[in-house]
Amino acid sequence: MKISKSIALFFVVFLIWNTNAQTKKYQIHTVAFYNFENLFDTINDPITNDEEWTPNGNMHWTSKKYQKKLDNLSRVLSEIGTGENPNNSPTLIGACEIENRKVLEDLIKQPKLLARDYGVVHFDSPDKRGIDVALLYQKKHFKPTSYTNIPLLIYKDQEGKEDKKDKGEATDDVTEEDKSSRRIYTRDQLLVTGFLDGEEVNIIVNHWPSRSGGEKKSSPFREAAGALNRKIIDSLVKINPNAKIITMGDLNDGSYNKSVKQGIGAKLKKTELKEAGDIYNPFEQMAKDGNATLFYRDAGDIFDQIMISQQLTLADYSSFRYWKAGIFNKSYLIQTTGQYKGYPLRNNPSEPGFSDHFPVYIYLIKEVK
Repeated sequence: MKISKSIALFFVVFLIWNTNAQTKKYQIHTVAFYNFENLFDTINDPITNDEEWTPNGNMHWTSKKYQKKLDNLSRVLSEIGTGENPNNSPTLIGACEIENRKVLEDLIKQPKLLARDYGVVHFDSPDKRGIDVALLYQKKHFKPTSYTNIPLLIYKDQEGKEDKKDKGEATDDVTEEDKSSRRIYTRDQLLVTGFLDGEEVNIIVNHWPSRSGGEKKSSPFREAAGALNRKIIDSLVKINPNAKIITMGDLNDGSYNKSVKQGIGAKLKKTELKEAGDIYNPFEQMAKDGNATLFYRDAGDIFDQIMISQQLTLADYSSFRYWKAGIFNKSYLIQTTGQYKGYPLRNNPSEPGFSDHFPVYIYLIKEVK
């Protein structure tokens, strides 16, 4: 049976294309976010509510436990994204629930991370427990040019109506107000601009107000956080319409909540992005597919999210672009017995765990000529 000339030509073209595709090489960077779940040292800070995380506190937090916690976290950070990027841990790591800069300095000196030579961007935030957000970066690949902490100004009178059926999370992340100003003190939003192997990138690290007191009652606080995030994004795009922006964090809301969908304006599909400041959220589809980064009352959700601006979704790989996203939920991070079987393996009074959240990550790739 003879093959027509058109079919034969197709196979020749396909083989040439396939051969060229196989020879393409890409540079890859992993960008991660991880809630460290109460990374406290053992020293009592008189101006914050950290007494629980001291040797005499409820967690009986000793130097031995602290060192174990650091070892646990360093193991996770050293392995995130290595499935597709086997030779390197994340280039950029957004983090939250950090007591101070010292605990970060202790973390990056752990044997599993030391060779990566991480730098730290951190500010103390006004959160009453003293927990902050931060960015770790590999000095070899990322050069910060500016960084600032942008306060989230929210007040008690912004609270929503209480839902008596929803008593809120059983969490130690309780929002507290200043009695005179009625301001709710929470985490700042950290903005870092720098060059990733020569290309300017803007990173926003978030830890939005918790659901303490109930989702409905506390929702306006997170809606304000989403609006602030949007304001930061808009300001970056106004300065540079081609700005590459990554916003990430523990939002204490899902991708479907008003704070994310309306506040940031995050889109489910890349095809929905029409303007430079439009934001794509790859974790929305993951949530629809039943994935989770945390669990509460046996229900999973994705509160930990990494979102990107339109410029990072373009199809031209001559510059760094988004490739794909994931949740790092290796078996050693999962509780295997008891009431919380299947949940993230978190801290308990007798043994330091990893975190009550799974970390998330995305890959950025660029074609190497």
